[in-house]
Amino acid sequence: MPTSSAPSPEPAAGAVPAGGAGPEQLLRRIELTVLRRLDGQLHGDYRSLFRGAGLDLADLREYQFADDVRRIDWNVTARLQVPHVREYHEDRELTAWFLCDLSGSVDFGSGAQRKLEVASEFTALMARVLTARGNRVGAMLYGTQVDTVLPARSGRRHVLHLLRSMTRRPPLRLVGKEAGEGVGKAERPRQTELGVLLRAAQGVLRRRSLVFVVSDFISEPGWERPLAQLAQRHEVVAVRLHDPLERQLPDLGLLLMQDAESGEQLYVDTGDARLRARFAAAAARRDEALGAAFAQAGVDALELSTAEPLLDTVLRFADARKRRGRSSGSAPLRRAEARS
Repeated sequence: MPTSSAPSPEPAAGAVPAGGAGPEQLLRRIELTVLRRLDGQLHGDYRSLFRGAGLDLADLREYQFADDVRRIDWNVTARLQVPHVREYHEDRELTAWFLCDLSGSVDFGSGAQRKLEVASEFTALMARVLTARGNRVGAMLYGTQVDTVLPARSGRRHVLHLLRSMTRRPPLRLVGKEAGEGVGKAERPRQTELGVLLRAAQGVLRRRSLVFVVSDFISEPGWERPLAQLAQRHEVVAVRLHDPLERQLPDLGLLLMQDAESGEQLYVDTGDARLRARFAAAAARRDEALGAAFAQAGVDALELSTAEPLLDTVLRFADARKRRGRSSGSAPLRRAEARS
């Protein structure tokens, strides 16, 4: 990830400021400023934006693309010669899981916030909204491996424990000794393998759940298939973290860039217009590939930028889900755009 002397912009209006606040301060600020507004938008008075796993048969309708094939009513399908699926009354209570990628590339930001802070704030927001209505939340945290699993529980104290676990990360393991010194040598971080986290989640999440995959999706290839497999059983939202510097290089002359995970360093002449154009084109191709991967897996995508207000982005996403849900009945959403 790049490091530079780029000026830090002012926080966007309406953003949930981080400022290095601890978990207790962060949670209290969220509860005082945005919790009530966000809760009303996500839940409403009667129907939850996120579906539970109800068991009471409500109706039958024709099969639509991306419907769960396990809900096909084969007797009705045989009689009408058209595939039909069962619809159920949905429980209000649900279990939500946060699969958080906290690898080195997430600990980056070119402005007032890092992607890691945005991830913590989003998790605090959603976890408090859900637990405030008696729902349970759990988490699986990934650094260079899945190092923390928090069972799904409810309550404010549990959310606070989750936030503390996100900010207090395990130290790097030590491998060997420096020659002639009694100081351990830190292991070089490995490249992110998001597929490890997603495959581990398949073994932990037994009950149908709402799953937030919080990551910048800067990873070794191979995570797409585990994501699709996870979405076959659970309602999955891919929460993508990004920073403006990852899409557009500023003209700041010669800069030293360092990969936050491999430690590799490289001098880059950002004054070269052709280089900036190639960088922007590569970033656009990556955005397109990620969008295609999310659509192929059948998951919604929420994009969170370090330079945009978190609350406004989440509210746009919620509004998009509701509008798409009304227009397509009960069929799962393929992708909801969070950006206006």
